[in-house]
Amino acid sequence: MSGIRVLVVEDEPLIAEDIRETLDNIDFEVSGVAYDSDIALQELAENTPDIVLLDVNLGSAMDGIEIADLINKKYQIPFIYLTSYADRSTVDRAKHTRPMGYIVKPFDDRDLFTTLEIALHNFSESQPKIELDLELLNSKVLAKITQKEFEILISIFEGKTNRQMADQHFISLNTIKTHVKNLYDKLDVHTRTQAIAKLREMSSYHA
Repeated sequence: MSGIRVLVVEDEPLIAEDIRETLDNIDFEVSGVAYDSDIALQELAENTPDIVLLDVNLGSAMDGIEIADLINKKYQIPFIYLTSYADRSTVDRAKHTRPMGYIVKPFDDRDLFTTLEIALHNFSESQPKIELDLELLNSKVLAKITQKEFEILISIFEGKTNRQMADQHFISLNTIKTHVKNLYDKLDVHTRTQAIAKLREMSSYHA
């Protein structure tokens, strides 16, 4: 799989399935659906996604804002609130967790996709910059990364979706998926988040 992996934390099964159907496409894939905080914590630990959609009120041990605090401390991945709550106290609590977006239900597909794309871009922009060097990377991997794969890798690092990469590089979506899969194999990773972390590790080691 080569899409951006999204964990959906939503206590209403019908809404969760609607989100899953919306997201399972060429750009995104649902890594898991959590109906309560216990399942959400398990998914984060064992099946870490690239981004999280968080409901605020989960009717369980932790609410979405408390899970967001944990994501910031332990996982450093972007998250978006997707909630019915837009009252001042909830928004004030949510603000302090620095979400990459806040969608109020009911939402439409376009809102969801646009917010996800902007969130990934903004999260990428907020991270410390590193200089990617193809020669350095190839000195640290068993199978050499090609020039085209390196260009795709830079786009992944910039938070681009598959569709955006296809437009940027003037190649088909299937070709993008193939390049992404090959990169995952060469870097020995399974997600974009892991790929970016591996790149940072290689580059910081070099520095």
